[in-house]
Amino acid sequence: MRRLVGKQEARPEQGAPRKKKVRRFYDYSLLFTIIFLTVFGLIMIYSASAPKAQILYDGDAAYFMKRQAAIAFGGFVLMLIISKINYHFFARFAFFSYGLSYILMIAVSLFGKRVNGKRRWLGVGSLSFQPTEFVKIALILVLSVVITQMGRKVNSWRNILYVGGLAAPLALLVTANNLSSGIIICGIVFVMLFVATKRKLVFAACMGGAGFLLAFAGPIGAALEAVGILQEYQLSRINVWLNPEAYAQEGGFQVLQGLYAIGSGGLMGKGLGESIQKMGFVPEAQNDMIFSIICEELGLFGAVSVILIFLFMIYRFMLIASNAPDLFGALIVVGVMGHIAIQVILNIAVVTNTIPNTGITLPFISYGGTSVLFLMMEMGMVLSVSNQIKLEK
Repeated sequence: MRRLVGKQEARPEQGAPRKKKVRRFYDYSLLFTIIFLTVFGLIMIYSASAPKAQILYDGDAAYFMKRQAAIAFGGFVLMLIISKINYHFFARFAFFSYGLSYILMIAVSLFGKRVNGKRRWLGVGSLSFQPTEFVKIALILVLSVVITQMGRKVNSWRNILYVGGLAAPLALLVTANNLSSGIIICGIVFVMLFVATKRKLVFAACMGGAGFLLAFAGPIGAALEAVGILQEYQLSRINVWLNPEAYAQEGGFQVLQGLYAIGSGGLMGKGLGESIQKMGFVPEAQNDMIFSIICEELGLFGAVSVILIFLFMIYRFMLIASNAPDLFGALIVVGVMGHIAIQVILNIAVVTNTIPNTGITLPFISYGGTSVLFLMMEMGMVLSVSNQIKLEK
């Protein structure tokens, strides 16, 4: 019988077989979620701002939407570029960006543009940005590097305090001009340390302390104002939150109109573009209070849908973090997840008057070029981590 020799038997004589290319994961579900939220945000910005834009910009109803779209498109391209860079590359700039954050925050305190009595913007003319958004990314990077270098030693109280001490001066600088961003920065540190350490009791105590402050905010705020720690306008925000009807002329107007918008939307809303409260009743409806316009136009169904989309985004973050190649990548994703989750919770809580008004935007949806640009950069880093995950066969 004649023996047949196949091609596979002859190959070893010709040389070693080629190594198969490693297949890597890329989270397209997260990418499509980002695209959806951004496009939905542009639609809602147009709906919420069209009446104001027509009056202020010679009938150009799409003025705010076009500005946001241009920056969002540039941020999207930047996000795709960052997502294809190995995230370990960013560790080289962690401490440089940390030092630059101090320079920017000191600069904005001395030379920043005054908006509503606060210096929050740096730049010339229409080209300006909020340094606090850069600080958030810088802090996520530097804490990820520091905690990774510590390894298991991060569980010691000394190192926990050291990590908190790295963030504390920046948080104080930010809080001096922007309370909401200061809260978010503290929240990012809280979430990253909670995930990285085994000591959970101290975090439970912090949550209990926050609940105590909210429960007794009135008398605590009055006492702090009496000794000069709180400013009069900050105490006014607490009073407005506790009883907006009694302080309708001192700041409760926006809160009440936002609640009217939410209540009038009902189950399915009045229809896209049919909001009444955006006609000057809710000030700056395209910014912090855009969730109230969503509730009015799309109803409870639209509001719950938006919340579910953000929950899906958080789920994708958790999935990427749990499968990240190393601790550094996981911490980057956890830091970004903490940022997004805290900002969404605080914005919705402010709009529904669950907490005092602190001026927090809704990620990807509220109008704000600086916010969407730096959010896209953060998303790029998360997608970069996902792109380094190796797929098993």
